[in-house]
Amino acid sequence: MTTSTNSRGLVLVTGGSGYIAGYCIAQLLSDGWRVRTTVRSLARAEEVRATIGKIASDAAKIEFVSADLNSDRGWADAVAVTDYVLHVASPVPTVDPKSDDELVRPARDGTLRVLKASRDAGVKRVVMTSSMAAIAYGRGERAEPFTEADWTDETNRNDTSAYERSKTIAERAAWAWHKAEGGALELVTVNPALVLGPVLGSDFSASLEAIKKLLDGSVPALPRFGFSLVDVRDIAQLHLLAMTAPAAAGQRFLGSTDCAFHGC
Repeated sequence: MTTSTNSRGLVLVTGGSGYIAGYCIAQLLSDGWRVRTTVRSLARAEEVRATIGKIASDAAKIEFVSADLNSDRGWADAVAVTDYVLHVASPVPTVDPKSDDELVRPARDGTLRVLKASRDAGVKRVVMTSSMAAIAYGRGERAEPFTEADWTDETNRNDTSAYERSKTIAERAAWAWHKAEGGALELVTVNPALVLGPVLGSDFSASLEAIKKLLDGSVPALPRFGFSLVDVRDIAQLHLLAMTAPAAAGQRFLGSTDCAFHGC
């Protein structure tokens, strides 16, 4: 897939303080797009701008809008006159929540808020950041590689976590809504594996938190487990390709290398 360099417009990236979102914003700015991003509180705008400014020379041009996944307020303003939306914002826990609803409600309901607002505003395409968690769990062990045709069985609570269930439920809800009510709006999902890469500040992802715990001794032993990995810069580029390539509409895209850890 290739991106067009003939025209650039305005892109909304949700959750601008997030790890993947920051790299998506930097890539968009580098490619000449105008960028608007959401934060729950505008008090964080300059902090987020400074963090992204470490990898983007045009960070001063970022627009900020206050919007929360748990509320309708702000989303109409966030998507106004935008050409594309990268919906990256989603809750990612560092500890297991007491209830699935702590993750499911903001993930699912927030996604539907973004999709509805985007359709109503005439946005061309929404790229939703889902996860490999919505593909490769709840099915037990198997020898065959997982593909974009696979779905996690979120009803199997013995082989899924609250996070995996939330990502699956949110993505299924997005595709079901799009089929029933999406109209001319196009939808694409990106499903990353464990996202690693350069750290820009103290507010980093749960993926990096897992590595930190292995290094600082928070995990007292080396467990026999494995993850498929992907570089955050590659995932940012995949989002841009998913946003602009005509053939990407209506598809899911796994972002992953082969499993590189002992125990896969």
